[in-house]
Amino acid sequence: MLSTAVNLAGSTPAQLLPARELMAFTLASHILLVPFGVALPFVTLIMHYRGLRRGDPVAMQLARRWSAVMAVQFAIGIVTGTVLSFEFGLLWPGMMGRWGDVFGLGFGVEAWAFFLEAIMIAIYLYGWRRLRPWTHFWLAVPLPLAALMGAFGIIAANSWMNTPQGFSLDAHGNPTDVDVRKAVFTPIFGPEYWHFVVAMFLTAGYVVAGVYAVGWLRGRRDRYHKLGFTVPFTVAAILTPIQFFLGDSAARSVFHKQPVKFAALEIVWKTDTHVPEYVFGRLHSDGTISGGIKIPQLDSILAGFRPDTKVTGLTSVPAANRPNAAQATLVHFCFDAMATIGSVLILLALWYAWIWWRHRDLKANRWFFRCAAVAGVACLFTVECGWIATEVGRQPWIVYNHMRVSEAVTHTRAGGIWTMLGVVIALYIAVFGSFLAIVLKMRTRWRVADEAAAGAAAVLDPEADTPYGPRHEVDTAAAGAPSGGGRGAGPSEGRPGGDH
Repeated sequence: MLSTAVNLAGSTPAQLLPARELMAFTLASHILLVPFGVALPFVTLIMHYRGLRRGDPVAMQLARRWSAVMAVQFAIGIVTGTVLSFEFGLLWPGMMGRWGDVFGLGFGVEAWAFFLEAIMIAIYLYGWRRLRPWTHFWLAVPLPLAALMGAFGIIAANSWMNTPQGFSLDAHGNPTDVDVRKAVFTPIFGPEYWHFVVAMFLTAGYVVAGVYAVGWLRGRRDRYHKLGFTVPFTVAAILTPIQFFLGDSAARSVFHKQPVKFAALEIVWKTDTHVPEYVFGRLHSDGTISGGIKIPQLDSILAGFRPDTKVTGLTSVPAANRPNAAQATLVHFCFDAMATIGSVLILLALWYAWIWWRHRDLKANRWFFRCAAVAGVACLFTVECGWIATEVGRQPWIVYNHMRVSEAVTHTRAGGIWTMLGVVIALYIAVFGSFLAIVLKMRTRWRVADEAAAGAAAVLDPEADTPYGPRHEVDTAAAGAPSGGGRGAGPSEGRPGGDH
């Protein structure tokens, strides 16, 4: 075994480690923004619709402010997403050169969705100042659809890498006779896509609600914080049990389509029936498992609903074709962390439902709001865990059972890639630091606006000159306009005087 490991290490390109580290860092950073890019437009439009439908100025104010954060977040995503697109070609030319014609459509769809989303966000921000209320809203409705289309493209590419199909191989091992439909709609695409999308909506809902939960804990018990918490948290709470079942369905799809990857997720060493479930156990290179909680037969039951279900083990394939013990332990911990946090979130959602059923209102239960404030951070952690389980679980393959990661890596010298990693880390620190500074600046400005409006309702809102509030001249013109026709008419448009 030792000699095999030495031979494998000697055949590994020196540039493989820095290339993987660079890709891992970039993806792990970018994926923290993805929930907001995919789901925040939808949550914002829910609040916007509520404001228009009920003539609620507080809801309009929240929607307008969330749209500003959404635009800043999208700008940051441009930077991290662009870096990723370059890395695919620069770090993994072997994969893109051989397989790009087969699965590259997914990246094309994501690019088109990106441009559509950029245009729609610009229109949405512009609409706060210039468009009629319902015209503004309906023009923004395609925005969440563009975000979903972007997710469609990325998951189509990723699911193909996990379950490649839609091609034939010629005598030299190159793909021919590409069937685009089969290459996009792979066996694992559906479960992976819906599991991913619901995870993004759930995460965005809990993170946004967590901001207002912190405000609630700090004594800001006004309607602004109550509504800002209730709407996104309700969306997340409804989706939580749905996500639990979608996650179970996705894991079962992995069991059928990627049995070795499933063995890594569940640290199953030998193929057998009546396989026990290990919760947070550690797999060793000799197949033994230490630590964790052992539950007899549960893994077979979860996989096939019967204790005699046969579960494929890691030893069903040669050691060179499967994750090693350390990789299997990592993905197993990530998989169990997702399941554990998902179960806790179901309890939190039930707690929330019980509060509304019993009291018909949110009471000052500090422990509930503490848990709600932590839920968003926990969801971001599960998003990272999900990515690790998906990508590390299929090692050593970059295209499952067709191309190894070592075969796809660039021939650039390792020193150059390490330098690139340092540059990217410095860039991302600056970019995320700027994002945080801008959001905190906006929060401070909004708080000043709220305090000024509370002290003098007749004074023009300090937000009036910003991209997310009406201009002076529009507001002045609207003052003499009929209630059904002017651009600034009525509280449902989010006029600054009606926001406070």
